[in-house]
Amino acid sequence: MKKINFIATLLMLSGSVSLAQTEKKPMAQLINDEFKFAAEQYKVLGKNITPGKTPQSFDKGKSINYDVKWWCSGFYAGSLWNIYEQTKNENVKKDAEAALKILEPNQTYTGNHDLGFMMYCSFGNAYRLTGKPEYKAVIQQSAASLATRYRPVVKSIQSWNKSKYWECPVIIDNMMNLEMLNWVSDNGGDKKYKEISVTHANTTLKNHFRPDFSSYHVIDYNPQTGEVLKKATWQGAANCSAWSRGQGWALYGYTMMYRFTKDPEYLKQAKGIAHFILNHPNLPADKIPFWDFDAQGIPFAKRDASAGALIASALLELGQYTAGSEKTTFKSAAETMIYSLSSEAYHAKLGENGGFLLMHSTGAYPLNSEIDVPLIYADYYYLEALARYKKWYL
Repeated sequence: MKKINFIATLLMLSGSVSLAQTEKKPMAQLINDEFKFAAEQYKVLGKNITPGKTPQSFDKGKSINYDVKWWCSGFYAGSLWNIYEQTKNENVKKDAEAALKILEPNQTYTGNHDLGFMMYCSFGNAYRLTGKPEYKAVIQQSAASLATRYRPVVKSIQSWNKSKYWECPVIIDNMMNLEMLNWVSDNGGDKKYKEISVTHANTTLKNHFRPDFSSYHVIDYNPQTGEVLKKATWQGAANCSAWSRGQGWALYGYTMMYRFTKDPEYLKQAKGIAHFILNHPNLPADKIPFWDFDAQGIPFAKRDASAGALIASALLELGQYTAGSEKTTFKSAAETMIYSLSSEAYHAKLGENGGFLLMHSTGAYPLNSEIDVPLIYADYYYLEALARYKKWYL
């Protein structure tokens, strides 16, 4: 039996076996079971955290924790709040509150563009569930800090600082951080934050995308003129390739921008990106992407479970803004992704995987960083996808 299961897992990972051939739980039961599992599994994760740091990954038997200024620092707290929302487990809530405390200094950090990931995924979920005014104040200050990186000449928020590689780089990931700016403006904050968000989204729409709706990773601008200096990638296979998680950031970002603005151009873009992903000939049967849609060695290239989780969550929201066969397509694809991620091909067993939920994510393959390991943001978007399915489709 073990040999059969091993072979089935390999075939599933290569896309040779569809999830339709495996036994499925009803989605309601699966979601309930997954949140209960997450509450237990994160006890293990919590024991592996270095005090004052946040969990990132687990590799070669060792837990990897990073400083709170690391771009992923908010995902652990955010995951805990999502787990608490579904389980009402008070111990999980206590862990979530403790995780927030070490993040508080980030509210005045201006060293990169990732304040949305760091502070909205954490304090945003905390405020949504508790309504505590001190959490809202942190989010508002974080938006003010993020806005300092807006470059009026470029009409974008600068992602990374100038280096030997870039003058004024803007990455597709930056679309995700606009959510915090929009939310603050819509919830009593300065309206300029939403104006910045919309301007950034429009500039990205103009410069980041190819005719087939795929996205470059990095656009480098001349900070004095706003001219595009180069279109490139950093974490994908090539400048001309479609880095999978980047396509997920784009899909999620424009779906979110439509939520806040109802601009039909954003919805059109989100739909185009979704169809690019779902109709791509290199998307496996289980719909968990290879780390790049143009990766060398397909079908044996590494997968990126984080991209699968992110895309699933985005598709579920996009389904709220569509109808008919299109809505069915987006929901069905997200279902397949969730079932895939919950299967033994990607899902950890209790007590294993360093306490993380998902296996087989890829951080930055060209940099030989975080290859085929668990990643905290894969867990976060997986839990978000489960919660969104329960809210909107059950």
